[in-house]
This record gives sequence, structure tokens and C-alpha cells, in this order.
Amino acid sequence: MSAILTLVANREATSLTPQDIALASTLAAGGETTILSPGEAVDIACAPLTPAQIDAIRLALTDRAIDVLYGPSENRRRKILVADMDSTIVANETLDDIAAHAERIRPGIGEEVAAVTRRSMNGEIDFQTSLRNRVAFLRDLPASLLEDAWKDVKINPGARTLVQTMKANGAATALVSGGFTWFTARVGAACGFAENHANILNVTGDTLDGTVGEPILGPDAKLQHLIRIAATAGAPLSAALTIGDGANDLPMLRAAGLGIGFHAKPVVRREIVNRIEHGTLRTALFAQGYRASELVED
Repeated sequence: MSAILTLVANREATSLTPQDIALASTLAAGGETTILSPGEAVDIACAPLTPAQIDAIRLALTDRAIDVLYGPSENRRRKILVADMDSTIVANETLDDIAAHAERIRPGIGEEVAAVTRRSMNGEIDFQTSLRNRVAFLRDLPASLLEDAWKDVKINPGARTLVQTMKANGAATALVSGGFTWFTARVGAACGFAENHANILNVTGDTLDGTVGEPILGPDAKLQHLIRIAATAGAPLSAALTIGDGANDLPMLRAAGLGIGFHAKPVVRREIVNRIEHGTLRTALFAQGYRASELVED
């Protein structure tokens, strides 16, 4: 069979059962199964499936906290990882966090910024405009707010495992964010990304300017970084894994051989077939056929 259906259970909520596997296998007209992690992850060999068939399997398991991923059986282990940062590698929206800490100085700013973020991530306004508008709210605020926001940053479970396992297997890794280099440099180092790219938040002395460096790194720039990294690695885009949650990630998610929406916004869920909706970032490794014994754990 030329395709693989992968089931991955959220270990905090449930355990993958023989009944779950049998149900998915029946719906996929599946064949041989391979246990990747007992009670957690399994591969099911199958013929090619349509997005509607995959969604039907996902719906059948919707109450079981089990993610359903799908792809060709050949060349599953990707040679490139390009990941978004906010709400993907980290649990935070770092710009929203800066604004939340600014509430003590400028009441109301937190919700004003967060509202624009929500509209941008759902694709209701273009990313470049939304970023300029959100950063403008920060004008004349102390740059120490960046340190305050950094203290709140939480790296998502499985992020280090994802990066370190792919690096150990020869993949090029990059953190590419519409956020700010002030954060990506720190998050990239903490997770082990080989490179990181983001926007520059302009600061004069100890004060935020309320402006961002141009050109802005948005959805098209994310795609261009993916293309550049693939060319440098001498690999086709089909050999890439990209992962993100918002509308600004869609171009790179569409272009990669394996694009995964991570606890994604509705605009991404509507378009991207492969999604992690229940589990952690280690799910992206099982989607490439890695066994639990091969993972480089945190």
C-alpha cells in the first residue's frame, strides 16, 4: 500500500486501544499496522485517501483525543523543519504578552492588541497591517516589558524533542516567526534550532519606538525562508516539514511535503489536512514514522 495513516493519542487524556486502531483501519480499508509507541501511536498502511475520508476517520475518533495524520509511505522522514514560534513552539503570543504587562502603565492596551492578533491569525486582516497596528500601541513604553514577557514564555511540550530528534537525523531546522528576534533568539537557542528569523522591534535607549523594522517578515517571507533552506540543503520542498497555527503560516504549510497545523485557528483547520488537535509536538515525529525509542527526549 502506498500511504500511511498515523494515529497518535494524547497521553495525558487517553490511551490508544485496539478498538481505536480497528475502527480507523476499517474506515481506511487499511492493511498492516506498526506500533510506534504502545498505547500512543500506530501506523496503518492504506491506499490513498481523500481529505473527506481522513476527516471522516477524525470525526469517528473525535471523542477519543486521538490525532489523525496521513501521508505517502515513501520518504517519510523529512530533511527540513521550519516552525512558527507563537502558539506553536511556545504556548504564548509574545506580542500580546508584552501588551498585557503594559496594562499597569496603559490600561486597556492588552485587550486592544489581543483583539487585533485574533483577527490577524484568523486571516481577517493582512499580517503586515496588523503587526504595524499592534506595535504602534507600544510607542513610548519601557523596553523592560520584553523581559517581563520573556518570564512568561512557556515552551510547548515536545518542542525540544521535535527539534533535537530531527537534528539528530540530519535535518536542517529553522524557527521562522512573525514575532520578534528578541524572542526567537532565546527560544531558538532553548530548543536547539540551527537558525531563527523574525521581525525587529525598534527600540531607542530604554523605550519602545512603536515601530517594526522593514520589510516585515510575514507569510510570504516565511515561504521564502523555506525555499531558501531547502535549496541550501539540496532537498525538494517535498522533503520539508512545516508546522504552525495561524493564517500567516498557510503559504509554508501548503508548500511543504508535510504541513501540519498545530492546535490551529479555524482558517488553517479548513485548509490543512494534517493537524495536531489533541497532542503535543512529538506527534509530528510519529507522523514521520519515528518510533518512541528513537526520540531524543527533553
